[in-house]
Amino acid sequence: MDTKTARAIQPAGSSASSAGRLARLGAWMGGHLRVVLVAWLIVLGVFGAFAPRVESALSGAGWQDSTSSSIRARDVIAKNFNGLGSTALQVVVHDSTGPISTDPAALQTIARSTALLKADPRVGAIVAPQPGMTISKDGRTAIIQAGAKADSNAMVRAADELTRPLTHLSTKNISVNITGSSALWSNFNKVNHAAMIRSEILSWPVTMAVLVIAFGSLVAAGLPLMLTLAGLLTAAGALVLSTRLAPVSIWALNFALMFALALGIDYALFIVVRFRTALHRRRDEPDSARASIEAIAETMGTAGKAVAFSGVTVLISLSTVLLVPSPAFRSMALGIMVSVIAVLAATLTLLPAVLGKLGPRIDSGRVRLPGARRRELARAARTADAPEPTHPHLHLPHSVVGLERVLHHWGAALHRRPWIAGGLVLVVLALLAWPATALRTGMPSIAIIPDSQSARAGYNQVVDAFGPGAPGTLSVLTPTNAQVQTDAVLASDRGIAAAMPAGSTGAWTMTLAVPTTDASASATGTTIDRLRSELPTGSLVGGAAAENHDLEKALSSRTALVFGLLLGLGFLLLLVALGSPLVAFVGVVTNLASIAAAFGVAKWIFQDGHLSGLLHFQPQGFVDAWAPLFFGAMLSGVAMDYTLFLLSAAREHYDLTGDPQHAMRMALRTSGRVVVAAAGVMVAVFLTFALSGPLAPKEMGIILAVAVFLDALCIRLILLPVVLRLTGHSAWHRPAWLARILPDVRFTH
Repeated sequence: MDTKTARAIQPAGSSASSAGRLARLGAWMGGHLRVVLVAWLIVLGVFGAFAPRVESALSGAGWQDSTSSSIRARDVIAKNFNGLGSTALQVVVHDSTGPISTDPAALQTIARSTALLKADPRVGAIVAPQPGMTISKDGRTAIIQAGAKADSNAMVRAADELTRPLTHLSTKNISVNITGSSALWSNFNKVNHAAMIRSEILSWPVTMAVLVIAFGSLVAAGLPLMLTLAGLLTAAGALVLSTRLAPVSIWALNFALMFALALGIDYALFIVVRFRTALHRRRDEPDSARASIEAIAETMGTAGKAVAFSGVTVLISLSTVLLVPSPAFRSMALGIMVSVIAVLAATLTLLPAVLGKLGPRIDSGRVRLPGARRRELARAARTADAPEPTHPHLHLPHSVVGLERVLHHWGAALHRRPWIAGGLVLVVLALLAWPATALRTGMPSIAIIPDSQSARAGYNQVVDAFGPGAPGTLSVLTPTNAQVQTDAVLASDRGIAAAMPAGSTGAWTMTLAVPTTDASASATGTTIDRLRSELPTGSLVGGAAAENHDLEKALSSRTALVFGLLLGLGFLLLLVALGSPLVAFVGVVTNLASIAAAFGVAKWIFQDGHLSGLLHFQPQGFVDAWAPLFFGAMLSGVAMDYTLFLLSAAREHYDLTGDPQHAMRMALRTSGRVVVAAAGVMVAVFLTFALSGPLAPKEMGIILAVAVFLDALCIRLILLPVVLRLTGHSAWHRPAWLARILPDVRFTH
């Protein structure tokens, strides 16, 4: 297709210039495929050059509240107490035959373990096992402490690299395991990251099958993968580059891939469906090149505008996660946002360029379900002699087949029985959401680490030898002149089993306090809060248990603020895009319904332990603390995506016909297909995570799959159309004073 064709397209009433900048952009892109391809190859070449280093460049730590007193305690310990704080390594040596002190082989194992630790430049001071502190009463278990000489991310890598050589020192009767917070996060990242990669690989055949069915042709089905690749390569390279500024969590890449795939499918489906419709109306034009450019201009002026609003909405939803002062969560949110920006840019530039070139060949490799052609011919024969419809815009052409036809009839059923359909959905959502009122959250316990991992084996040995609170030992820092008062507080506190001096500098004295309860128990958090209120002014309580407790409090305290921002900003964006206060309000409020229902299901499964045998996991008695805030923001972005697709189509048809019922049914018929197909792929992908071994991906997969399924089926395909049916013209009413303030956004071409 030549450039002159793109310039020449200015048909009356449907010119690119009359539809706004996105239509003109689409027309230009459609006629300049080579220029667009070269530009994208340069972008992908620059970022792709860094992508192979993404695994080694990203970090495994950062699960902390960087503004908390426990992190200040870690910094003081690193500076004044040889790094023997929360990120220090612990090597547990256990002799099953008898006391270590009488076994030359066990003593040799301790010496060899110490030598391995000393050889690592990230390890600082090494404290040998000491009677009464790090040697058990029976003498069979000893702990070697290795101070952190590097930051928390480097210590996680150190634990990862030292695990294999240390465990290889084990013999038949002597076991060697590395544990401690750094080792736990190392194992957590390794096991869960590998499980997510396996799940993503397993999901690809299902994804491809759904894409081929949804798009109807092999060529069209490949377009989402093009957008996903653009988003993933750009995000991976950008993440590597950003590590030069700050550490980036390894999880950022997983979530970037997930969102690149999800949005690539959503946006490609929405654009391709609209492009096919626009191209079909021009099938009789002799100049197919001109028809293709006109079709892509119309598509970008309507569906492209909805995609642009959707992308901005998703970015704003994810940006609320940045309110959490945690490097891990901020980098995960930024990783997803980079992939969203890349996929959005590719959708608005690369996709129209490719579609403009393909034109009618978009249907190459057409895939038809068995009997589809026969049913089309029979339907055409039945409607050939049918009388002219009284209301042509409500007439369903015989060319509309498959899912679109089903959704058209579904819209008609909702039109006839709105109260029944809406009432049933509200009852179902209320029943599913009710358990969420008793939802408890907490930081992950040792149960999330498989028994086969060294960190869990060492953790269990420490518990058996020193008591349940030993792995969560607190580092209490007190001004030296107030140590007597500190000793009294620790001795009298019912939550402390033992307290041992750990050294003193000119300004600080450190005491190790062993809780009576497990590190992840809520009682341990209560003990930490009580100590902070009773210890002398200026004291700090640190340690891995305190850091987890502080992160949990940071997440909990910001959840309400994040959801408030999601509602407020979502309402404003829908108001600007659609111009109707009622529709904008309903759009954001219904988002909460599916999210609440998903967390009700999560409470029933993961907190109460139902289906734990079927899903093969050990319940923790709570849902992970990051789930409501982080998954809530993700789900809000996805839900707003579907909301905009559906309501922008309804707004377009309402502006064209002035008939709210026709607008509702046409939105269901056209955009409903996109919602169903996109949700089907996402649910399939998320369920593969639910079938993975570790608990964290399983919990994420269940919550996201249930939320997307309920949002697509109950909210977008039933509740939202019912609201439009019952409110009629009022749904699209815009007060005169509001019309003077808002920009005039139209989705018609």
